[in-house]
Amino acid sequence: MQNWQLVLMLWGTKYGVSDVNGLVAAVCARSFAPARVVLITDRPREGLAAQVRCVDFPPEFLQPAWMGGGCQAKLAMFRGGVVPDDMPAVFLDLDTVVLGDIARLVALRRSETEISILQSAVLPFGAFARWLWRLSGGRRYARGNSSVVVWHPAHCGFVAARFLEMAAAQPEFRGTPMRADERFLSWVAQPVMRAVPRSAVVKFPTEFMFPRLWFGRLCGALPWVRARRARLVAITLPGDEVKPQALLDLPEARIVTDHKGRRMEWSDRYLGPVRQRLLAAIRAARDSGDARS
Repeated sequence: MQNWQLVLMLWGTKYGVSDVNGLVAAVCARSFAPARVVLITDRPREGLAAQVRCVDFPPEFLQPAWMGGGCQAKLAMFRGGVVPDDMPAVFLDLDTVVLGDIARLVALRRSETEISILQSAVLPFGAFARWLWRLSGGRRYARGNSSVVVWHPAHCGFVAARFLEMAAAQPEFRGTPMRADERFLSWVAQPVMRAVPRSAVVKFPTEFMFPRLWFGRLCGALPWVRARRARLVAITLPGDEVKPQALLDLPEARIVTDHKGRRMEWSDRYLGPVRQRLLAAIRAARDSGDARS
C-alpha cells in the first residue's frame, strides 16, 4: 500500500481540538494508517494528538470574506509548501464520519495529476464535461463538493496560485467560479478532475434525504443499494440538521427536513444497517476525541 498523508483544516471556533483528535483516531483505527497527519490551522492548538503536525494557515488566505460560506480559505491546501509534496494526500472535512479504510481513496487514483472530490452536480466529471468546458470557454463545467479531496501536492499548486492571481485582479466573486472553493477547484482543474466513487464516500443529505420519504424507503430496501452502502468508507455530514451530535440526539423515527426540503426518517427501517454503523462510528470518534483533548 502506498504511503499517504491525511490533511485537516481548522479555523475559527466552530470546531475544536476534540473534533480533530476524534477524526484522526477514527482514520488510524480503520485504515492503513497515514504516514503523516497535517493540520492547517489559524493559530496554535493545545491538546492535539501526538501524531498531528501543525502547519500555519497561509496568511493571504485568512481573509474574513474567504472564511464564510464560500470557504475559499480551503484552497490554501493547494498552496505550494503548505502540505509536503512527497506523497499523495487526502483532505477530510471535520464533520466526516469514518466507517472504513480511507487509504482506499488513494488506491483508486489513476494518475499523479488528478484531483478527486465528491460529485455534486448533474453533469458528471469525465470526457464529456471536459469537452463542454473547452467548448464553452469555461462557462460550463462539472462541479463537485470539497468535503473530501484526494490529490498529490507536487502537481496541484496551480490551483491556489491561479486563485490568488484572479482574486487580486477581481475582488468581487459574485457570478464567477470563485464564489466557492469547490466551484473554483472544479473549474480551474476541470481537465484533471475525477469523482470520488459513491461506493466509497457519500454526503449524508444526498444519499439519504429526498423530497419524498417513500423514495428514501425504496432506495434503502434495494439490495444493491444496501450492498453499496455497506462498502462505504466515509459519510460526510454537511448541514446543521445532520451534524454528528444532532444525529446522536435524534429520537427514533424522527422525520428530519433540511434547508432544501429534503427529508429522511431516522430509523433502521429507512436507512438500513448503515445507521447503526454510523452511530457506532460517531460515538467512537467522540469518545476518542474527548479522551485525547
